[in-house]
Amino acid sequence: MAAYEFTVTVKTRYLEEQSEPERSHYVFAYTITIRNTGQVAAQLISRHWIIVDANNDVEEVRGLGVVGHQPLLKPGEQFEYTSGTAMATPQGSMKGKYFCVAEDGAQFEASIPEFVLSLPRTLH
Repeated sequence: MAAYEFTVTVKTRYLEEQSEPERSHYVFAYTITIRNTGQVAAQLISRHWIIVDANNDVEEVRGLGVVGHQPLLKPGEQFEYTSGTAMATPQGSMKGKYFCVAEDGAQFEASIPEFVLSLPRTLH
């Protein structure tokens, strides 16, 4: 087990009620679970997202914390939050990283694995 490690999992959903496909406006929500799988308590300080739509348009988002929080997680603890993004295409992807600082002062990054944002399949 690594001393400094956050494990990130993601669930996504399409927000049909907030989307306007006729205006090329598709809104997605994502729920992120961040678990401290390391051996040292650490705090999430900032985030860096790379969002790519089906046209290969790239948007980068950087900022402090997540949804107004900079959670401090002891080993085994987790923090979950839901946020969202809008894009001009019905499919795209996101990936990124969190910048973290352990209670002993060590700095590390936690990768956010790439995940797909897509309209749900429709059966006819």
